Amino acid sequence: MFHYGFLSTSSIAPRFLAALREAGGAEAAAVSSRSLDKARQFAGQYGIPRAYGSHEALLDDPDIDVVYISTVNALHAPWARAALERGKHVVCEKPLAVSSAEARALFALARERGRFLMEAQKMLFLPAVEAVRDWIAAGAAGPVHLVEFRHSFPPSYNSWMFDPAAGGGTLLSSGIYAVELLLWLFGPIRACAGARTDAGTGAECQYVLSGETESGVLFTIANSTKAMLQDGARLYGARGWMDLPDYWKARRAVLHGEGRAPEEACFPCEHELVYEARHIVQCLEQGRLTSPVVTEALTVSAIETLERIQRAWL
Repeated sequence: MFHYGFLSTSSIAPRFLAALREAGGAEAAAVSSRSLDKARQFAGQYGIPRAYGSHEALLDDPDIDVVYISTVNALHAPWARAALERGKHVVCEKPLAVSSAEARALFALARERGRFLMEAQKMLFLPAVEAVRDWIAAGAAGPVHLVEFRHSFPPSYNSWMFDPAAGGGTLLSSGIYAVELLLWLFGPIRACAGARTDAGTGAECQYVLSGETESGVLFTIANSTKAMLQDGARLYGARGWMDLPDYWKARRAVLHGEGRAPEEACFPCEHELVYEARHIVQCLEQGRLTSPVVTEALTVSAIETLERIQRAWL
C-alpha cells in the first residue's frame, strides 16, 4: 500500500483523492496547505489522518511514499523538485512545469534519485480517448486529415488563472490538454501559431491556434473564458469523423462512418481520474521511474510546443 501526501487543498485534490480510493493500492496519509486551518479542514472533511500547515512539513513526513502536487502552475516544478530531493515519488498536475528546461531537469533528478515522476494527464487514460485511438489505427473513418478542439470555462473557475506570476493563462491550463492529445495520437507538431486576447493582466483569457503535425494532420484549437463554446474535439477522416465530447474528461466517443449509423462507445464512471490513479499504482508496483503512457518525451514536447506558441503570439 503506497501512502500519498496531498501537497495543496486545490479544487482538483478531492477528485483525485476519490479516484485514488476507488482505484485501490494506495491511500491518502497526509495533506498540507499554507494554512494549517485549511489543511485540518480538508483532512477532517475527507478522512485524512494528518494535516500540515506547511508543504515542507509534509515532505519531511517519513511515512509519505508519493507526493501529489496540485498547486498553481508556477509552483509545480519547485515543489516537485523539493519532493524528489527528499526521496519521494511525484505525481504532479499538468503542466509539470512552465518551461521545458524545468521539465527536463525534473526527469533527470528523478532518474538520479531513483524515484517515479509523472505529469498527471488523466485524459490519456480515458477509455473513450483510447477508443478513438483504436478507431484511428483501424482506419474506421479513413486517414485523419484535420482535427478541431474547443474548450471553454467561466473566468471565475480559478482566481489565479489570470496571474502570470502564478503560471496563469488559458494556454498552460487548458491548451496542454489539446497539445498532448495531438502528440499522443499523431506525433510531433511541426508548426503552430495563434492569436490571443489579453485579460488585462499579461495572461490570456482566450486564444485560437492552428498548425500541422509532422504526419500531415492540420488542427485548430480554441479556448475561451469569454465565449461559450460547444466543448469537444472532432477528428475528420477521409470517410467520416469522430467526436469526443468534453475531450479532456470524455466519457463517450462517437464514430460517424460513411454510409452507416453512428457508433457510440460509452464509458460511464463517477471519477474519471480513476484510470490514471490505477496506472500510477501499477507503475509504482512495477518499480518504474516514468509512465509508459505520459512519457518524459511527451511531457517535454508538449511544454516545448506551448513555449513556441507563446513566443509567436499575434
